[in-house]
Amino acid sequence: MKKSPFLILILFITINLFGQTKIIKAKAFLNVRTGQLVEPAILVIENNFISAINPVSLPSNTEIIDLSDKFLLPGLMDMHVHLDLDFIKNYQFLSVTESGSDAVLRGTKNAKKTLMAGFTTIRNIGQTHPTKELIGVSLAKASDAGWIEAPRIIPCGHMIGISGGHADISMMGGFAEGVYDLGYENGMINGKDEALKAVRYQIKYGAKAIKIMATAGVLSLEESIGAQQMTNEEMQIVVEEAHRHGITVGAHAHGTEGIIAAINSGVNSIEHGSLLNDEAIALMKDKGTFLVPTTGLVDKITSGYDKMDIRLVKKAKYILPLAKESVKNAIKSGVNIALGTDAPLIPHGKNIEELFAMMDRGMSEIDAIQSATINAAALLELSDRGELKTGYLADIIAVDDNPLKNINTLATVKFVMKDGVVYKLEN
Repeated sequence: MKKSPFLILILFITINLFGQTKIIKAKAFLNVRTGQLVEPAILVIENNFISAINPVSLPSNTEIIDLSDKFLLPGLMDMHVHLDLDFIKNYQFLSVTESGSDAVLRGTKNAKKTLMAGFTTIRNIGQTHPTKELIGVSLAKASDAGWIEAPRIIPCGHMIGISGGHADISMMGGFAEGVYDLGYENGMINGKDEALKAVRYQIKYGAKAIKIMATAGVLSLEESIGAQQMTNEEMQIVVEEAHRHGITVGAHAHGTEGIIAAINSGVNSIEHGSLLNDEAIALMKDKGTFLVPTTGLVDKITSGYDKMDIRLVKKAKYILPLAKESVKNAIKSGVNIALGTDAPLIPHGKNIEELFAMMDRGMSEIDAIQSATINAAALLELSDRGELKTGYLADIIAVDDNPLKNINTLATVKFVMKDGVVYKLEN
């Protein structure tokens, strides 16, 4: 009997909404919470979730994905990414030579590289383009809709900080008066009222996390790198408002005073944490504050000094060796740590190099993997990813070797599934 166009349309919609059941057969999977390998690894994927692991019987009429010589892990996560930026010569002028549309296309390119490297969730922790539109939000929507090949994106919108501070994009290039006239919509604040307006603006237009600039930084032209910039009151008002909406806050912070002030304000994470002292470490442990150390850039940025203003190079040479020691102390002390690259300082698609750098600072293989899985999920306050468990999202990667014995295998991910969809499959 000939099917009507209406029935064909309903069938097409049903298939695309609910998808075909898939079965992944692999050599083993890593239980990232216990650090144990589980053999064999048979995962049943229905819609975009893991519906069963090593069941007694398998459903019929399914698509079989044969990864019998591979090891499975949950998709990795990077908590500190700038998708709309590349660390290239004259990077500091991209904000005046590219449109917002250009920045979205640049971000799309970088998002695909990141996904193909096995990172299925990222936090886009602040755009570097002055357009009021939230680039990360647009990329997140496009990713969720399947328009682009990209990780799940947790967008922060504009970074919030003081005029003339590290969040002020005009400070990247030392632009003259009138080149940018940025306001709270762009994250520029001066006082508690503007801080409140800024965080509400980001949330209104789709931010799912917030980033504040507690201190000065490296890649901006302030004199100091570690000086506190936002006041204690400004930080506290941003954190309280974000938390009221169920949204987490990450604080860029290099200097000790600003780190401690940010921790006391209730932020969820300290980004960089270059000058941690015993007091800061004790506070982080007491409050459960995460450190996102971005320590791999310490090894990478020296090769990019030719792209940087000499004043920035001077700051980098001062702070980065100290940051390396801070990370070692934090690891030794048992601070909660989540992986973050500060891509593009570690190039997009090379995100795994941050994991190797943390191991170089003292992490074990399983601790490093946990920083990119269960720890990152805990930082984001998400309970649907970060592990291979029944009922969790089908965000899965596969590698050739046991990563607990050969961690370098994570540099060549052979299989990537996000949301139950296969994006990469190599022998």
